[in-house]
Amino acid sequence: MSRDRALLERALDRGEQDGGNVEFKERLLRDVHLEGGRRESLAAQLRHRLLSGDGEATYVVGVTDDGGLAGIDPDDFSESMDVLSLLAEEADAHIEDVQTWGVKDGLVGVATIHDGAVLETDDEHVVVGTAGHVDHGKSTLVGSLVTGKADDGDGATRAFLDVQPHEVERGLSADLSYAVYGFDDDGPVRVRNPNRKADRAEVVEEADRLVSFVDTVGHEPWLRTTIRGLVGQKLDYGLLVVAADDGPTRTTREHLGVLLATDLPTIVAITKTDAVSDDRVEEVEREVERLLREVDKSPLRVARHGVDAAVEEINERVVPIVATSAITMDGLDTLDELFDRLPKTSQDTGDFRMYVDRSYSVTGVGAVASGTVMSGEVEAGDELLIGPMPDGRFQDVEVRSIEMHYHQVDRAQAGRIVGIALKGIKESTIERGMVLLPADADPDPVREFEAEVMVLNHPTRIGDGYEPVVHLETIGEAAAFYPEGGRLLPGDTGNATVRFKFRPYLVEEGQKFVFREGRSKGVGTVTDVSPVD
Repeated sequence: MSRDRALLERALDRGEQDGGNVEFKERLLRDVHLEGGRRESLAAQLRHRLLSGDGEATYVVGVTDDGGLAGIDPDDFSESMDVLSLLAEEADAHIEDVQTWGVKDGLVGVATIHDGAVLETDDEHVVVGTAGHVDHGKSTLVGSLVTGKADDGDGATRAFLDVQPHEVERGLSADLSYAVYGFDDDGPVRVRNPNRKADRAEVVEEADRLVSFVDTVGHEPWLRTTIRGLVGQKLDYGLLVVAADDGPTRTTREHLGVLLATDLPTIVAITKTDAVSDDRVEEVEREVERLLREVDKSPLRVARHGVDAAVEEINERVVPIVATSAITMDGLDTLDELFDRLPKTSQDTGDFRMYVDRSYSVTGVGAVASGTVMSGEVEAGDELLIGPMPDGRFQDVEVRSIEMHYHQVDRAQAGRIVGIALKGIKESTIERGMVLLPADADPDPVREFEAEVMVLNHPTRIGDGYEPVVHLETIGEAAAFYPEGGRLLPGDTGNATVRFKFRPYLVEEGQKFVFREGRSKGVGTVTDVSPVD
């Protein structure tokens, strides 16, 4: 018997004990179970189950009163979870987890409900984007930071972030991954076992201050994914890693260029210092300093000047440098202190907005849109718009629930990396680059916009009709450039009209973007937009 099936069987067995903390429901319907006194009665029943279970109750949905497996269709199951969530809220509790099984022609689900209101997310939350060459130790460093565990030399802590089987097998990240740890009055609050969702959620619940990492991809063929991670998230800081045994590479310069394009305050971590001599570490530090000065940045060695100076001086121009080893753990206490003390830099201005980075479907819940809240805040039950669709439309949706690092939250504010379960849309309709907005917004989708652009690297001139990929927020779309005057040369700054090749997106004045074609790249700022007629 599978582990999941065994969980269902245990729930059914416990339910046979009269007065226990398990409740059987075939289905819960809004127009039946939330009407009149029925709602209060069911909420009181839930409180009794919570008291019987020392703060935890289990509701098995899709079964008969005697525990027989009936199964209900997915729409009824989704409505049942909505009703159960409302009952839990009335009982000052929340649904912690839902597991489902296919039975006959429908679904059976086990919902675990915990006493206590859903976590608020008012605590300060700093978001850090990593960058750097493949094999320079980004994921390993982040894995050691969030767990407090030393690496074994073979990338054991990297496995805490890589989520795809082929990534683990090859030891290379192929997509963005996420990690979190935090701080309270006693110091770091780390993840005991990052492979357990409950342990990650516990950090979110216990820490007074959270630090989330958006871990990007170092392998050159996935530069597009790295740009998405650095441009499409509401980051507070960049963390550029440079391995002591390799030093700065062309990819290091590429990633630094993207960080510069976003005006992101950045820390450089020199990794793998255990693998080389002290003289080699010193040599790489000097190489990093030269690289930073070439792009008009001021390096600051934290070992020489101290954490106080780094916290006070870090900005778009001053870049602290920290020497680290995930094996000996040297330098990680310095990074801990920096991340505990560095102020949040991204500003929360305006109404709620979230560009979609990923979408997926959860059985019994439905479509989930994942991304970083760029501004404002969102609550469960909010009515929103999502779009634009390929034809420029925006669609009405409702927030079913919100999850942050596997912990269900009551609301999410700017800077939070969240998954938002949406009612009223199929997952197959949601695409990366779409945006979630308040229901009363009046968005104007854009096919064409004006921009000030700088060509950072290109073998020849850029002329009319040049078609790179534009990365703006989570948008990654081919676009045609029409430079003012007909051309732009490498190193030039000028104005250009930019037109998306296939479909409209929501683009606004002031947004920054990166464009690239192969090794050619440039940066730009939107100066004017042309809404779709």
